[in-house]
Amino acid sequence: MDTKLGMPQKEMTANVKNLSIVLASEMVLYVKTRKFHWNVAGSSFMEMHKLFEAQYNELELVIDEVAERIGKLGEKATGTMAEFIENSVLEECHKDETKEAMVAELLEDYRTMITKIREMIKETEETDDFGTADFLTAIIQKHEMQAWILRRYNS
Repeated sequence: MDTKLGMPQKEMTANVKNLSIVLASEMVLYVKTRKFHWNVAGSSFMEMHKLFEAQYNELELVIDEVAERIGKLGEKATGTMAEFIENSVLEECHKDETKEAMVAELLEDYRTMITKIREMIKETEETDDFGTADFLTAIIQKHEMQAWILRRYNS
């Protein structure tokens, strides 16, 4: 749908494609974080349980915002697990892990997301879609905070 937002539809479609990758990846990260929340165990169980809960709650908000941004650009957001897995830059977690491994895996996922979104911002700025560039920058800032917190656990 041509939204007549001041940029060619072709460029807007490319930005939506990137946003769809972000959406899919955020969903994979959300599900993984939720799994870790459910399955963490050990001496710092409650602390880690609450940490993962706070992280998946933030991811849930980001996911909703990304899907809405796609809608604002005139497209429909994907919504099946198959689509999310297919389009994600992250992989699912397939095994139970120690809390240290959980933290390390989430930290690596946040780093991957930050790197990928930085690339997308550069592409988005070339299309003069400053709203999406700013939107993606805000996601990076949230992810940098979570990565910083996770790095403190791996020090």
